Amino acid sequence: MPKRLFIQTLGCQMNVLDSELVAAGLLQAGYELVDSPRKADTILFNTCSVRQHAEDKVYSALGRLKHIKEQHPEKIIGVLGCMAQKDQAKIFRRAAHVDLVVGPGQLHRLPALLDELATDRQPRLEVSLDRAEGGHASVQKSFARFDPPRTAKTRHVPHQAMVRIMFGCDKFCTYCIVPRVRGPEQSRPAAEIEAEVRRLAADGCLEVTLLGQTVNSYKDLSEGCTLRLADLLHRLHDIDGLQRLRFVTNYPRHMTDELLQAVRDLPKVCPYLHVPVQSGSNAVLRRMKRGYTVEQYREMMERIWQTVPGAAVTSDFIVGFCGETEEDYQQTVELLRWGRFKNSFIFKYSPRPMTKAAELFADDVPVEVKRRRNNELLAIQTEISLAENQPFLGRRVEVLVEGPSKVAAKAKKVEGAGGQAGSGQWTVDGGQWEGRSGERVQLVGRTVCDRIVVFDGPRELAGKLLNVEIERVDAFTLFGTMKGGS
Repeated sequence: MPKRLFIQTLGCQMNVLDSELVAAGLLQAGYELVDSPRKADTILFNTCSVRQHAEDKVYSALGRLKHIKEQHPEKIIGVLGCMAQKDQAKIFRRAAHVDLVVGPGQLHRLPALLDELATDRQPRLEVSLDRAEGGHASVQKSFARFDPPRTAKTRHVPHQAMVRIMFGCDKFCTYCIVPRVRGPEQSRPAAEIEAEVRRLAADGCLEVTLLGQTVNSYKDLSEGCTLRLADLLHRLHDIDGLQRLRFVTNYPRHMTDELLQAVRDLPKVCPYLHVPVQSGSNAVLRRMKRGYTVEQYREMMERIWQTVPGAAVTSDFIVGFCGETEEDYQQTVELLRWGRFKNSFIFKYSPRPMTKAAELFADDVPVEVKRRRNNELLAIQTEISLAENQPFLGRRVEVLVEGPSKVAAKAKKVEGAGGQAGSGQWTVDGGQWEGRSGERVQLVGRTVCDRIVVFDGPRELAGKLLNVEIERVDAFTLFGTMKGGS
């Protein structure tokens, strides 16, 4: 009898991809996916550590499972991902009914660990080396890559897929825990990535999003030369069946002219760039150790607008970082208004253990000031987003239909892979596409510039490219009527 598996994911797109890969590996090992922890023999939480709020959600969810574990002690409860790497044995102390704690660099060990647990019922802790515990090579080796083949059943949207091209980060921004929990930066060989994308396209995948913590610092030396992200895009562009290519998350200093020219010149590459800036104050950027100035970020934006006219650019902002004055904040407001971003992910600073900011700086901006600045920036961005959507009224846009709007609403919660997500939740159950044939529902699709489009149509249109005429807009969504295939 198949073993029943439930996975809940919190965090960025990298976490969502990790959950898909875990599901793929366990399906190969004889598991089946279910949509509720009560139905499952194995319950896994794939976690985020970027903000305290995400960790609190996990501990609350674990607390709610305590009585289920008491009633069904044979169930296995596991914590995976960044919080597992950060908290390690602390998780067992806070939730004694947890059986398994596995960091993101040890996910390949899951099938074997679950088999061992089923035999002896002894808790298992599998994490990678801390970056201070060994040399670069040994630490890097302890963060093993894990990219098993996936079928449409384990992808949240069968005709779309995320492909990891990099793992880890070496930037060490002072507020960010990602380099500690995901390890040193590693790039996958281009030939391996190409083979995976070819398999996905052959399996009916139309759109691929290339993922990396700083995706545009990709560098492959395995073929005797240096291949960068622009080279990889050229290499993937002509794969049969593939219709769209995206990539996230970008680091401002690595936004090269060659990369922008590839976005401009390759029709399948979407003119959408997520480039976090975090602050409009040079003083704050220095304390964050972001490695660029506001002037350099503005120069990069000018090159984007000049090279890829009409490109949609999104960003991340943190308000209330250590020492942020009202003048610093007003400089951020000015940059936000100037940048005219399609949308921005805006966060209140949350001190994270094991980061330099927590070690060196006081968290000295009052909570109510953080809240005010956060709300003001959100209001300004909403105003900008609405203005940027207005020109789409009356236009026909090509959308890739993702499916019923309930699925896409979940997708909107999952943010970029650059280290500031943490509020998204997604379960892996494999059943989100079931429904009556011919049933007319509210569908959601996306344009090449990553705008969400809502319209009515039969659910069988999921995975199709078609034209929608836009009749109404708000700050976050375009609403329209289907006008046939593209």
